[in-house]
Amino acid sequence: MTDIVDELKWRGLFAQSTDEDALRKALADGPVTFYCGFDPTAASLHVGHLVQVLTVRRLQQAGHRPLALVGGATGQIGDPRPTAERTLNDPETVAQWVTRLRSQIEPFLSFEGENAAVMVNNLDWTAGMTAIEFLRDIGKHFRVNKMLTKDSVARRLESQEGISYTEFSYQLLQGMDFLELYRRYGCVLQQGGSDQWGNLTAGLDLIHRLEPHAEVHALATPLMTKSDGTKFGKTEGGAVWLDPEMTTPYAFYQFWLNVDDRDISTYMRILSFRSREELEELEKVTEERPQARTAQRALAEELTTLVHGAEQCAAVIAASKALFGQGELAELDEATLAAALAELPHARVTEPGPVTDLFAEVGLAPSKSAARRTIKEGGAYVNNVKVTAEDAVVTADELLHGRWLVLRRGKKNLAAIEVAAG
Repeated sequence: MTDIVDELKWRGLFAQSTDEDALRKALADGPVTFYCGFDPTAASLHVGHLVQVLTVRRLQQAGHRPLALVGGATGQIGDPRPTAERTLNDPETVAQWVTRLRSQIEPFLSFEGENAAVMVNNLDWTAGMTAIEFLRDIGKHFRVNKMLTKDSVARRLESQEGISYTEFSYQLLQGMDFLELYRRYGCVLQQGGSDQWGNLTAGLDLIHRLEPHAEVHALATPLMTKSDGTKFGKTEGGAVWLDPEMTTPYAFYQFWLNVDDRDISTYMRILSFRSREELEELEKVTEERPQARTAQRALAEELTTLVHGAEQCAAVIAASKALFGQGELAELDEATLAAALAELPHARVTEPGPVTDLFAEVGLAPSKSAARRTIKEGGAYVNNVKVTAEDAVVTADELLHGRWLVLRRGKKNLAAIEVAAG
C-alpha cells in the first residue's frame, strides 16, 4: 500500500475530507494519531459499525495510531437522530455498554508496537467538569447560527418534534473530544461516517480557535445503503448485531450470504481485507455466475471469522451444509443447530407423528394429500433421510438433541419442527 488515501478511495471509503492534499501529505509523512468514536446507545455494535471499525483497522495496518473512543459521556446524551429524540439511558447501563463495546472493538486492533491502539472514554474528561466550566471553556467558542446549519439539527428543527437542548449540545461534546485527544495524545485526524460531518468539523473549528497553529483533519466514509433503498444492516428481525447472544453467528453468516448481487461488490471492497486482485476476480465470477454466490460466501466467511472466530465460522458452515444434505446433522452441537433452525420456517408440536402431518403443519405442503404426493415422488426428507413410505411416522429417537426435526422438500425447501411438551 503506497498511498492509503488512494486505497480508501478505490474501496469506496472516502466520502469527503478537509483539505485532501494536506491530509494526504500528513498520512504519507506519518504516522498520524487519529480517532474514531462509538457511542454506547445499545448493548452491542451492529454491522453498520463495521465500516468504521474496519476502517480504523485499515488505517492502523497502514502504520497510523488509532484511538478508539467509546463515549461513556456522549452515550448518556445521544447524537441527534433525524426523526425523534433518543431515549436517555441511566449512567449504570451506559457504563455496562461501554465495557461491552470496548470488548467488541479491541480484537480488531493491535495494542502492541510503535502504533499501538489506545482505548479512550470521554467520561474521563467530562465527569469532573461543571456546567459553568463547560459553558465558559467550550460553549464560548461555538456560534449558534452555525450550529443550526448542521444537517442533523436542521432536519429536526423542521420537524414537529423539534430538538431538545440536550441533543443540540451534542456537537459541543464531540468537538471537545477532538480537542482533548489533540492535547492528550497529539491526535490530528478524526474519522467517522458522512452523517457525522457536522460534528467532525465542529471539533476542527474548536481546535483552530484554541490551538491556532494546529494542523488537524477530518475524514468521512460514505454511509452504506442497499440497492433497494432499505437501510444497510437491517433485516426483518431488526439490526444485525455483533454480539452472538443478540444475533447468532449462523444468522450473521446468513446475512452476508444473502447480500444482493447488486451490492456485493460494494460491500466486498469496503469490508474485506482481500487484495484488489482477489476482489476483482470475485467481482468477475459474480458477474459471470451470480447463482454460485461465490463472493457472498467469501465475504460471509471472512467477516464471520473476524467477528466470531474461525471455530464458530467452521461450525456455521458445517450447519449450512448439513441442512442441505451435505453433512451430518447429528454432528452439529445443539446451540449451532438451534440457531440455524431458527432462521427457517418452523412449527412446534407436542410429539412427533406422521410425516404427512408434519409437512402440512410446517407449510412444506399445503395439505396432507399434497405431502403424500411429495413422498411418492421422492422429494420428502426428514433429517436428510429420504422418506419412502407414504404412511411413515417419526419416532422420538429420531429427534436431534431430543428436540428437533429438519424437514426438506426437494433440494432447497427447508423447515424445522420443534417437539416440546405442552
